[in-house]
Amino acid sequence: MLDTVAESRYNSLCQAKRLGTISGLRWGRMEQLLYLSALFDFYGALLTEKQQECLKMHLFEDFSLSEIGEELGISRQAVYDNIHRSEKAMESYEEKLGLVARYQKERAVLADICHSVKALRTDANSAAVGDILARLVPLLGSSEYGREV
Repeated sequence: MLDTVAESRYNSLCQAKRLGTISGLRWGRMEQLLYLSALFDFYGALLTEKQQECLKMHLFEDFSLSEIGEELGISRQAVYDNIHRSEKAMESYEEKLGLVARYQKERAVLADICHSVKALRTDANSAAVGDILARLVPLLGSSEYGREV
């Protein structure tokens, strides 16, 4: 999982990408890979098997286009076209469905709730607050919130 700073930066980039405010700016490779990985997590199953294979090798195994082409028995240009089409398809799904944006927004709200509940902790209600936090932490998927439960 992403640490808090990286997640915040990633969320800002995703928001800017959706709003079109960074068109013309060049994303760093890491930000682009994080964005595409998130899209793949939500929409990868909607792609063809060949598109999924190409993207898995490109995103998660860090294969070059030539290496993917050799592995799948297709040209480097076919790999490029396949990855490019896949990215456009997933971006289109996100524009229409907004699942990644919704997920990121829900995680931010849960993190805020977690911090608010922690702030309410007193000696008298420590056990009850700990129980609530223990139920919230797995939803966040981050050990950062679980240390003080």
